[in-house]
Amino acid sequence: MIRRHFVKILIKAIFLSGLIHFPSVSAELKKIIKSNDEWKKILTKDQYYILRQEGTERPFSSRLNDEKRSGDYVCAACNTKLFHSSMKYDSGTGWPSFFTHYPNVIGTKIDYKLLYPRTEYHCAVCKGHQGHVFNDGPKPTFKRFCNNGLALKFIVKL
Repeated sequence: MIRRHFVKILIKAIFLSGLIHFPSVSAELKKIIKSNDEWKKILTKDQYYILRQEGTERPFSSRLNDEKRSGDYVCAACNTKLFHSSMKYDSGTGWPSFFTHYPNVIGTKIDYKLLYPRTEYHCAVCKGHQGHVFNDGPKPTFKRFCNNGLALKFIVKL
């Protein structure tokens, strides 16, 4: 009982001292809102289908599957950094896959398009559909963020 009380006090003291910082999820990102006509002018037909209508590209069709250089993967609609190349791995599924993402840039929702629940994820800035997340990825997260290649742009780190 005394140990539990001590731990609670210690955690509160660390938190209040500022040694641990819990960033706000929505604090730093400015949302982008555009009409469907505006998105159609910016995106290709296939990108619009994926990003705005929650479509899916064919597996093994993305040139990003074989991308091995160091850099960032950004949302094709708004250029928000979503993933670093160090977060990518070969899942064998045919889509670029990542085991984690940059903080506060991904939103999720449950979809039932295949009659069973899946977790869809999207860019937190423009709400562009990226793909689905599954619990069969590698350590340390055991997550697989399975991304549509056309929903991303790769920016090489120089």
